[in-house]
Amino acid sequence: MNWKDEVNKRKELLVDDLTSLLKIPSVKDLSTSSKQAPMGATIKEALDFMLEKAKQDGFRTKNIDNYVGFAELGPEDAPHYIALLCHLDVVPATGEWETDPFSPDIRNGKLYARGAIDDKGPTMAAYYALKIIKENELSLKHRVRIIFGTDEESGMTCMKKYVQVEPAPLTGFAPDAEFPIIHAEKGQINAVLKWRAQDIQNDKPYKVVSFSSGEKGNMVPDQAQATLLGDNLEFVEREFIRFATSQRLEFSYENDGNTIVLTLKGTSAHGMEPDKGINAGITLAQFLVKNSIDNGSYFTFISDCLAEDFWGEKLNISFSDEITGPLTVNAGIFRFADQEDAYISLNIRCPVETPYLRTIEKLNETAQKYGFDVEEIREKKPHHVDQNHPVIKVLQQAYEEETNTQATLLTTGGATYARFIENGVAFGAVFPGKENTAHQKNEYVEIEDLKKATAIYANAIFHLANLDY
Repeated sequence: MNWKDEVNKRKELLVDDLTSLLKIPSVKDLSTSSKQAPMGATIKEALDFMLEKAKQDGFRTKNIDNYVGFAELGPEDAPHYIALLCHLDVVPATGEWETDPFSPDIRNGKLYARGAIDDKGPTMAAYYALKIIKENELSLKHRVRIIFGTDEESGMTCMKKYVQVEPAPLTGFAPDAEFPIIHAEKGQINAVLKWRAQDIQNDKPYKVVSFSSGEKGNMVPDQAQATLLGDNLEFVEREFIRFATSQRLEFSYENDGNTIVLTLKGTSAHGMEPDKGINAGITLAQFLVKNSIDNGSYFTFISDCLAEDFWGEKLNISFSDEITGPLTVNAGIFRFADQEDAYISLNIRCPVETPYLRTIEKLNETAQKYGFDVEEIREKKPHHVDQNHPVIKVLQQAYEEETNTQATLLTTGGATYARFIENGVAFGAVFPGKENTAHQKNEYVEIEDLKKATAIYANAIFHLANLDY
């Protein structure tokens, strides 16, 4: 079977269907949550779109309490199935985009929209791969399910629901990372550090009334804002201009003579790679501390323990192993209001061999020195598939046949649905050497890469579904 030719026959349909899906602003919104739409109305719209399309295309479909759905191909009486783990929810479209993030736009062979590469583009590629197998009436030994999750970016409750009510697959992959093959994923410690409000004897001329930055723990915040009280606010204004200019960052301010509101812009990035962004919250906190504009240890902690350190060294939690490399720390959310309890949300990506309990203990020890308590701990354990497992060999073969390049094994700090399958891996769709714009402004997928990924997926799915396990 020439998979590339089959993809080319369907190129326009593939792009058209992806464009329709990308137009749905499927960001989790609990304000519109209901029994019929637990993750919000727009995510339900995206789930309905894919299930209805699959039904019209002749797949067997199932909606599991509106949390997750799937389309299935292969002999109904086959006892086992292969899983393709996709998700339809997207992160908020923060930052200043060149075009509307939910009005897909093709420029220079790239399709720009929120979700283009994470994960609607790869989802549609996997769907069309399965569609090619169906339309060519190729024989399958095992069933194949393409699963449409709705909460990958905010807790994965969809897949937690799925594994409670559906049997486990033989194996499978998540098209939600990078090529060639990611066989190990870091775990996570998501921690909220609560700062106890203190009676501060503020002998300084300025006081921070409020401070906020970030919306999601797994994104580097690209904007921060602080409101200050005090005399001679012109000094603050001058120093802020000087600071932001020296950092080459966008900024704005509003000074009414009694208060001044400072707004600083950084650069968003995925929380698994905090070093690739500019954390606006940390940077603005550094400005406050540098200029002695400080309401106690909240901002000092940020400056002392989070600034210029992505590896947890200043928190005393640094760790590394040979499988997945170093631990990383992303401070994703900051909230502070004068005379009220404040907090910081940390997203810590942990290597496979990380001692979780000791890491949390060390984090708590450091935080307490600054008046913080570590609360609301959520853990995700790491995931690792042996390099000699049959699924690895099949995916390597498919990748090498369709690209004529070696399929090396990778690891990631990201968390994908692959961890819900004992032998599942992450498989594409960002190719080696290509920019990964997931969670960033002006997110895009290259149309030629989308076509190539579809051919790889079709090859892999066909052989996974006919393998003896």
